[in-house]
Amino acid sequence: WYQRRVHGGLLEANVMKDIPGTGNEHVGDFRNGYIDFGWDSFDEETKLKKRAIELNQGRAAQMGILGLMVHEQLGVSLLPN
Repeated sequence: WYQRRVHGGLLEANVMKDIPGTGNEHVGDFRNGYIDFGWDSFDEETKLKKRAIELNQGRAAQMGILGLMVHEQLGVSLLPN
């Protein structure tokens, strides 16, 4: 657990910084002009659509985890014995 915390702290302090003037498009865009993967070649409509898809996938994952936690508290196992 110690290693994970140190690694997370180093990433927060040195890598995941919002550096102004490096082409960040929105809050949380930590590319800082370094990593692209073709994102800058999309038009604004496509970017908006892809962000919406990502948000919906995150919401679905959160609901799935919530369902697992509720079943665990109810004492119902979703895994076969």
